[in-house]
Amino acid sequence: MGSTRRRFGWLGLIGAGALAAALPARAADPYPQRSIRILVGFAAGGTADISVRVVGQRLSERLGQPVVVDNRPSAGGVIATEAAATAPPDGYTLLLLTNGTAISQSLFKTLPFNAATDFAPISMLGQFDVVVVARPESGFHTVADLIAAARAKPGSLSIGTVNPGSTQHLSAELFKSMAGIDIVTVPFRTSPAVVTALRGNEVQVGFEMLAPVKAQIEAGALRALAVSSDHRFARLPAVPTVQESGLPGYQVASWNAIAAPARTPPEIIARLNRELTTVLAMPEVRQSLLDLGVEARSSTPEALHHQLVSEIERWRGVILRAGIEPQ
Repeated sequence: MGSTRRRFGWLGLIGAGALAAALPARAADPYPQRSIRILVGFAAGGTADISVRVVGQRLSERLGQPVVVDNRPSAGGVIATEAAATAPPDGYTLLLLTNGTAISQSLFKTLPFNAATDFAPISMLGQFDVVVVARPESGFHTVADLIAAARAKPGSLSIGTVNPGSTQHLSAELFKSMAGIDIVTVPFRTSPAVVTALRGNEVQVGFEMLAPVKAQIEAGALRALAVSSDHRFARLPAVPTVQESGLPGYQVASWNAIAAPARTPPEIIARLNRELTTVLAMPEVRQSLLDLGVEARSSTPEALHHQLVSEIERWRGVILRAGIEPQ
């Protein structure tokens, strides 16, 4: 009998020991345990793609797992966004969220997702400007010059932008609306086509992201009249904002952020937010992004959600005023 009790006693200890060993093993295996992919709704090589790769490399080092960029280009980034919305909410599929995501909510009649409710915001990545540019020979030195010329001869000037519904195009439409001027907006398929049209005087002004025209500005082939955000860009300190130079209240900032599918566990969101905040504070990361025309900027998940909802409402109004029919 004593022998039997001792045998069961040892079995109990062995079982308890096995359970105790198993529990710390699970606790010692926190997220992430495998590679993480970030879905990007743009082709490789653009500002959004390169900036997320810069951040992704450092994020990979912090998390100890590969961070893979998965490019799925489409109009409005719809394909990538839908794939992220329907992915398992386990932290292994993330989305590069952009102001284009906010615009798409009003640019399409129907979408297979709701950007405001189908994602768990994590953090902002960065902000970048639309820049107003003209030929040096145009005679425009400031936004005030442009507005004055447009008012003097309504309908005589034209603005070049990329595709209708793009941030650049809607920035130009907002500018026209707020300034109360009549300027023809001419859309082109690509940024290089906008630059070519400007250089050839087919259009007199361009609204474009900074990265595609930065080299032209630095070489003196184009003149930067103003940047669209509420503060000057560090790499172009002599270029004023639109607000400073003739149109109070005008402010547009293109932005990138990271989000996860809705219902992703809060502890995973918190971990990713902490790591992204650390990465975006690294001097080498900030400099790399600045070279792309992007100002590194992190945020809380709550602040990102507020920004997304606000941008959806703002661009809905711009689209309505511009008379753009949803696709």
